[in-house]
Amino acid sequence: MSRHESYMKAMSRQEELRMAQANKQSDNVKAWPDVDMVNSPPHYNQTGIECIHAISAATGDGFKYYLQGNIMKYLWRFDYKGKPLEDLQKAQWYLNTLLEDVAASDES
Repeated sequence: MSRHESYMKAMSRQEELRMAQANKQSDNVKAWPDVDMVNSPPHYNQTGIECIHAISAATGDGFKYYLQGNIMKYLWRFDYKGKPLEDLQKAQWYLNTLLEDVAASDES
């Protein structure tokens, strides 16, 4: 087996593991029908601090690039994960957050 084939096989296995984990998380969420997976996913607030606020504090001026990256990620994959509307709503959430961040920067 060539190096490329070995690499592709390893990448395929990693993707299978990621999908299995995502399916497991998705099954757990189904038990909570009122959970808003776009605006307030429970796995992003395990310790009482919203993950997005911690990332903003840690990245400072680079926060807008983090937001851009997530917008691109959700737009890129929305048609491949089985929940296209949810992924597009997540892209919109990150875009709205970026708009708020830029507006706040312009006001200061």
